[in-house]
Amino acid sequence: MKLILLESFWTSLFFGSEEFSFVFDVMMRTVIMFLIIIIGLRFLGKRGVKQLSVFELVVIIGLGSAAGDPMFYKEVGILFSAVVFVVIITLYALLTFILGRSKKFENLLEGKPICLIENGLFIIENFKKENLGSDEFFAELRLRGISHLGQIESAIEETSGEISVFFLSDDETKYGLPTMLHSLENPLKNISTKGYYSCTFCGYTEEKGSGVAGSCNNCKKDNWVKSSNKRRIT
Repeated sequence: MKLILLESFWTSLFFGSEEFSFVFDVMMRTVIMFLIIIIGLRFLGKRGVKQLSVFELVVIIGLGSAAGDPMFYKEVGILFSAVVFVVIITLYALLTFILGRSKKFENLLEGKPICLIENGLFIIENFKKENLGSDEFFAELRLRGISHLGQIESAIEETSGEISVFFLSDDETKYGLPTMLHSLENPLKNISTKGYYSCTFCGYTEEKGSGVAGSCNNCKKDNWVKSSNKRRIT
């Protein structure tokens, strides 16, 4: 009895409610849907397979759902999934056509690029809108070899979510808020050594003498860290 129950358990685990013969059906369905995906992405063009916007992500999710179900659900016919593919690709082509001719529609559907840093300072209102954590954003900057905000002329978040960075020249590089690991962990409210210090909230940087650090002239916060003026190594 136990042997029968155990055998039933493993059969159910591996085959579900289907017979073993359905394995070959799944293989054939997968091959067909795989080819349909390739053809579909080919019709989407390069725009559809590069860094995805929200609009393109919805298209890919739709195609993935249409492709996945008929691969292993016997009751889902391939013909109906192919119809879903045609409808999604047609909608994509139509919306792409409209996007190319209407800036307002493009902004509504894909959003606008937004400037996050200007001349070494965070644009706080824009930064809040994007719900970006400082650790996440600093990691993006470090991946581009940026050790402090004083190296940056402007940083723009594109509609794809990628960060475009434009640098100041070496001669124009100034003191700025450091982006290195643990650089913001011990903020100061009192200055012991004269030098340049940066506001941990907005990146505002100024020279300070010893004593009470005071509040930031830009954002009125009162946490400071020692600034860096290292030049980029390229």
